Amino acid sequence: MYETILEPITLGHLQLKNKVVFAPTTMGLKKEAYFKKMEDIAKGGVSLIIIGDVDAMPSLKPSLYTKKGMADYKELVERIHAHGAKVSAQLHMSDTNLKAMIKYIPAVLTKKITEEELRVIVNKEAKRYINQMPIKKVQKIIAGFGDAALLIEAAGFDMIQIHGDRMCGSFSSALLNEREDVFGGTLEHRMKFALDCIAEVKKAVPNMAIEYKLAVRQTNPCYGKAGFTEQELKDVVWRLENAGVDCFHVALANHGELSDTIPPKNHPYFSEEGCFLKFCDMVKLYTQRPVCGVGGLTNPDYIEQQCKQGRMDYVAMSRQLIADPNWVRKVERGEVQQIFKCLRCNQKCIGGMKAHQGVHCIYEGRK
Repeated sequence: MYETILEPITLGHLQLKNKVVFAPTTMGLKKEAYFKKMEDIAKGGVSLIIIGDVDAMPSLKPSLYTKKGMADYKELVERIHAHGAKVSAQLHMSDTNLKAMIKYIPAVLTKKITEEELRVIVNKEAKRYINQMPIKKVQKIIAGFGDAALLIEAAGFDMIQIHGDRMCGSFSSALLNEREDVFGGTLEHRMKFALDCIAEVKKAVPNMAIEYKLAVRQTNPCYGKAGFTEQELKDVVWRLENAGVDCFHVALANHGELSDTIPPKNHPYFSEEGCFLKFCDMVKLYTQRPVCGVGGLTNPDYIEQQCKQGRMDYVAMSRQLIADPNWVRKVERGEVQQIFKCLRCNQKCIGGMKAHQGVHCIYEGRK
């Protein structure tokens, strides 16, 4: 009954055992709790787990560039592989101006600035940050994508997802990018940062599959600020393919409200299941390569139908697999009525992050 969801799919040089992927998610958990959560999801039958926010450059936290960071990533990959799932690294470069944010720390600690107010400030600072960045630093970051790709390969990852939001998305966006050099102005120039990063990764690890998280900015009504508008996609997709992208992970662009990119059930615009699949429809017009859909997906019947119709070639879920890591196993066994379906209440997942307690779910302890 769910043969489309459960059949294998090939992404570049990588074959996945089914079409269900765990989307990159900032979990905010301590190491062992995080590793266990990823292991539980792997045990539940997904074909691929995307590890979010793998830094392209050395950072303040343990990264691939540090001995501890490399050891942790190797251990995580091994523990996921032990349960039959592949692992992708979301290669990420933050556009947060850390130096500019230091002055806001006292106000955050004393609760004079809320989490949402801080998010607005961070997004405004991102625009200033990318526009004032010297070309030498831009070029250093681009080279870092290639260096990090080699480390990702050494850590045992199977695939790389290049995070097309954040710094790649900020450079790409006409709303955020006001540079007057080769990295700004026309669409082609605004894409140069992302295209150069992809090319560096492709050169460094030519045999690894490259997925691009394609951030789409909706213009009517307006949602998201980074990435590309729907109207730009026809001139974007082929350039990404030529740079080395094997497949696309399509979602709403960021730099707006968190509840827009991770919409609750009562969202004024993105309330329905499959709320971002219309962006897949647009990307599908311009590519024959696999396209991954996201957006409040929970129902196996609905997902099977959308895959059969060709709206998406594979599916990524986060909140649903946190709600029920055994989603795939239950679909395989025909036990779909026993699935704990995500209610998109955002109480313990997004709420847990905001409370600095990490991502959890109202269903915990009931599986």
